[in-house]
Amino acid sequence: MKLLLVEDDQNTILYLQKGLTESGFVVDVAEGGENALNLADARQYDLVILDVMLPGRDGWSVLRELRVRGKQMPVLFLTARDTVEDRVKGLELGADDYLVKPFAFSELLARIRTILRRSTKPQQDLLRVSDLEVDLVRHRATRSGQRLELRPKEFALLALLARRTGEVLSRTFIAEQVWDMNFDSDSNVVDVHVRRLRKQLDDPFDRKLIHTVWGAGYVLEDRG
Repeated sequence: MKLLLVEDDQNTILYLQKGLTESGFVVDVAEGGENALNLADARQYDLVILDVMLPGRDGWSVLRELRVRGKQMPVLFLTARDTVEDRVKGLELGADDYLVKPFAFSELLARIRTILRRSTKPQQDLLRVSDLEVDLVRHRATRSGQRLELRPKEFALLALLARRTGEVLSRTFIAEQVWDMNFDSDSNVVDVHVRRLRKQLDDPFDRKLIHTVWGAGYVLEDRG
């Protein structure tokens, strides 16, 4: 899932970007309100983590403008402003949650997952393809009941393929969605991660689920 972090403190940015990426999320960072609005217009996000005190346009006005523009993605305010009035204001503006700094990363992660669980249709929480199950909320995957020990990027790759079962995904599209980067034809990052994923997902089983479509990309489907 893709998150937009709107924050201007560099230490907080590095801390959250590292923790959230290791937890399986793709994270874009905006250090100001205008940049955040531009990114929200250009890309789709599953959740926005929004500081209130920002240079230029503050978090309150960013949220107002997001809603004016019809952007209905969930928003979690993350701020040092801890008065009851501030919390009420954030929630009345349409925020889904309000977490006061300083905070424990484990609490932030739990709140993010709770919000995403509420905003995601129940049937999309658990994806099934043949004997493969992908739990998007708990970031777990099993095949024939056997737990797959996947690294964050491997899980993100599997989740993307599972959401688009039967659809051939190009290397460029995969790189943009999982690594948030423009694909360099000289880079083999996508192929390397597909090979790693196949070692757990396909190699121990007779029926293969990840298929290479030469010249096009990869597809996850049961061709049994």
